[in-house]
Amino acid sequence: MDVSDLFAAGLIEKDINSDVIWVWSYPTIEDEVREVIMRKCCLSSNDRESADSLALIPFTFGHFGRTWYYVHSRATESEEVLQKVTHVALVLLAKDFNPEKYETLSGILLHNYMTTGNASRVAEGFLSVFTRGVCPDPNGEQFQVKAFDIRKAYIASSIKDVINVFGVETILIYTALLLKKRIVVFHPDLVPLLRIVRALPVLVWQRQNWNIVYPHVEINDVEVADLKLAAPYVAGFTDPAIESHTELYDVFVNVPGNSISVAPHAKESFGMGKIHKEIAMQMVQAAGDDATTEQSLIKELAVKTREIINNLKSFADGTPPRITLELLRTRKMTPAMENFLFNLASAEGLVQL
Repeated sequence: MDVSDLFAAGLIEKDINSDVIWVWSYPTIEDEVREVIMRKCCLSSNDRESADSLALIPFTFGHFGRTWYYVHSRATESEEVLQKVTHVALVLLAKDFNPEKYETLSGILLHNYMTTGNASRVAEGFLSVFTRGVCPDPNGEQFQVKAFDIRKAYIASSIKDVINVFGVETILIYTALLLKKRIVVFHPDLVPLLRIVRALPVLVWQRQNWNIVYPHVEINDVEVADLKLAAPYVAGFTDPAIESHTELYDVFVNVPGNSISVAPHAKESFGMGKIHKEIAMQMVQAAGDDATTEQSLIKELAVKTREIINNLKSFADGTPPRITLELLRTRKMTPAMENFLFNLASAEGLVQL
């Protein structure tokens, strides 16, 4: 794992007047990125009751401008060290998705700052990790980048839990991911939203691409414009108004409503056939079986998906291999299966554009 995946750090403080200020960055963080993070840092609400509840979320993360940001927030404990400061948030920017790694590291750097009030202690730890992949922790041990396997980050959130919530409708999420469609997930509470959104790419494990995940997006011009550039994506929203923005999604996942719906403009791509029913039942049975582990469920689904893609590739002809709708029609499939496989071929780069 490349230690240079970490590339910037920052500090945000909230004072006794409830003013929230970005007080330090190293080396630099662009203004637009800072503005987005200021809205996410759980310290910025002007409403006191809301601010107190948000501050209870000690760690959050997100994706903006092809950058992953990780924010660790705490209430101050010593008036002597940070006078007139009530809360501090430590921000890390990185190229990679690994919440557990950056939660640990940001906790160490935040401790160093809050016990000294000196931002240079944050810079020292940052540079140590950036250059050597290690830094000491408050317990006298050592944080090591290499200790955080990216594959563990991929499966840290349970896909079985997701399948048990949505049942056979989970096939719509699977199909959307396989066909590289846009998925929006709604949950009014940030913590479960983060947990669910990060789990979904597991359904297409063979791609191992978590850069499609945008865990917490707000409905504003800047973040929506950035999201549109990222398509396809899996994007999380806490604002229920997102459901009316059908131009932003092909599949809408309403977590509290336990429902999944397909946007009208995308219905043609989601015709279900025998293969979809088989995969849906396979997922539901595995998720409901206590003897089936997360890893075995993921492996079974990956094997089935690989089989579908390999069979599709076997249909291709020409150099380089290409698939056309006419070629699929010679296979005498149902219209739903033809359409699904043609869309899959397009997603896999097998269709000549």
